[in-house]
Amino acid sequence: MGRPRLHDEATREALLGAAEALVEAGGPGALSVRAAADTIGTSTRAVYSIFGSKEGLLSALAQRSFELLRDELARLPVTDDPASDLVTAGVQVFRPMAIKHPSMFALAFLRAAPDLELDEQVQDAARQGLNMLRDRVRQMADADLLGGRDIDGATVQFNAMCQGLATTELRNPTMLGPDPRRAWQAAFETLLSGFRAPVAMEGRRD
Repeated sequence: MGRPRLHDEATREALLGAAEALVEAGGPGALSVRAAADTIGTSTRAVYSIFGSKEGLLSALAQRSFELLRDELARLPVTDDPASDLVTAGVQVFRPMAIKHPSMFALAFLRAAPDLELDEQVQDAARQGLNMLRDRVRQMADADLLGGRDIDGATVQFNAMCQGLATTELRNPTMLGPDPRRAWQAAFETLLSGFRAPVAMEGRRD
């Protein structure tokens, strides 16, 4: 039998939860190896063993945000209405991740720790999530709902709207009115309605 791991997955999850709470309360500067360890009653050795450093812990939080998006996108059913599916992805996947985990969203998408280098694991998780979103946009193209637009370009625009809406709701939620969720839905529906217009028609005024 192999030797039991000194610090198991439960410890890793507990440290991530502690780190998220610390960053949420005081920003990335509030996180330290000692603070994370003390929060869950473990040793600093556990943090170093699992994450390597404070930076490794911050990077793991950013990675978690991309993994949440990837995993929730994978769970969404594919229907015969690709536009509705894409709206659902924004409202029911991206929004909850950002609003429920604002510190992780800030680390991953707003570079709240600008000097933090996101390692290959983080970048790989980000690519996986973006590729899954791209697949949803491709279904729009297959249904002739992109007006001849480039799939990659449309994916970037949809992703940018997700990030913009999340940032707005987190920083000034009143700008989205009394029902932010409905505001997200309306914004996506407007964007996708615009996608349907043929590219050659853009800019024309009757």
